[in-house]
Amino acid sequence: MILTAFFTAIGQIDDPRFRQVLLRGIALTVALLFGAYAGVVGLIHWLVGEDATLPFLGQVTWLNDLLSWGSVVLMLFLSVFLMVPVASAITSMFLENVAEAVEDRHYPHLPPVARVPFWDSALDTVNFLGVLIGANLLAVALYLIFAPAALLIFWALNGFLLGREYFTLVAMRRIGREGAKQMRRKHMMTIWAAGVLMAMPLSIPLMNLLVPILGAATFTHLFHQLWKQAPSD
Repeated sequence: MILTAFFTAIGQIDDPRFRQVLLRGIALTVALLFGAYAGVVGLIHWLVGEDATLPFLGQVTWLNDLLSWGSVVLMLFLSVFLMVPVASAITSMFLENVAEAVEDRHYPHLPPVARVPFWDSALDTVNFLGVLIGANLLAVALYLIFAPAALLIFWALNGFLLGREYFTLVAMRRIGREGAKQMRRKHMMTIWAAGVLMAMPLSIPLMNLLVPILGAATFTHLFHQLWKQAPSD
């Protein structure tokens, strides 16, 4: 079931609406990361100023530059862990377009649904972004402690988070937020397994930027397969 949904989603990857969501997500992600870096540098300049006084060294004029260059290294390091979570969260604002494109092509018999209001979508995105970033930053400690299993931890953690978010996103369009939660709890292991399949490409540069698109499309197919089974469960 999961592989059928995944490969059907891949078959639609050239859809113009998929491409539009991808470009929007990448553009906003890069803008956000640059904005965050500019904020960090500005804060350093404001806190340190042009000159600073250190114990035993007295007044120094190079501390500001040192911290600024240090912030570049720090942002490059953090971007390795944050680029994908941020891209996933931001792109989720537009994933309803992906689900709609999938349904238009593969489920044309379904009635249209009302679009989720923009501010509801934005709030969900902020919450998802916070959870993704927080969980992945906390997981860095686990990666260091259990280094041989770091990749498995990464897949399991992000698979759970992505599966939870994407399934809820596509299911609530048809059965509402509460119905989506109930269905998610009922099929938790299937959704988690599908999320792990989505998390695996996160380790591959460039390919990882397609994960939100493929995830939304895959979980749209998965939802309809599970929904179709519901009356006989």
